[in-house]
Amino acid sequence: MPVSKDCLTIVTKIGAVNLLTSWSDFYANEAPWDVCHPQRAIVELVKRREIIGNRVLDVGCGAGENSIYLAEQGFSVLGIDFTPEAVEIARRRAEKHDVYVEFFLGDVFELEEYFGEGEFESVVDSALYHTVSIEDVPRYIRQISTVLLGGGGYYMLCFSEKEPPGRGPRRVTKSEIRDSLSASFDIAYIRDTLIESRIHEKGAKAYVVSARKI
Repeated sequence: MPVSKDCLTIVTKIGAVNLLTSWSDFYANEAPWDVCHPQRAIVELVKRREIIGNRVLDVGCGAGENSIYLAEQGFSVLGIDFTPEAVEIARRRAEKHDVYVEFFLGDVFELEEYFGEGEFESVVDSALYHTVSIEDVPRYIRQISTVLLGGGGYYMLCFSEKEPPGRGPRRVTKSEIRDSLSASFDIAYIRDTLIESRIHEKGAKAYVVSARKI
């Protein structure tokens, strides 16, 4: 799916303001992962009716396209990201789509400080996990587990080790995913998929994970 001109216009207007961090720099220069439409793997989850419940947390929501899509499908969505430019772009895109999403500026390592225990029925993680260092993954997963309702769904999209070395985030193996989630989640599947980006013409090799909190 091509990147829309309207989408790029919004990125340009917001991205020129207040460049605070390297992540902000990305949004000022067309972030590679900002393809201006929901990831196909997320769309397929919805089409298969896999996402549990109604209240969904989109961690590392970026410019909001997955959050907006989920809201358009009837979910009550909160998107969280720690980059101010991304959150502002997401809010403007939601307004343009005439859909309500609560976009929240915050740190995913402090979810339990912002939200109640078991507040969400599902958590969507579209390409955030693979930006977390191996050392910090246990802490990150604990935060996800805390705010997720028992029996709730965790849906994760990440680069796989099948993607050749080079640009982009770290590559993740199935064994790492199993080790990271097994204490708190029952994994339904880890499947091959693709992550769409501006720099991968045919998509980057990835895994999509579906798991339920134990």
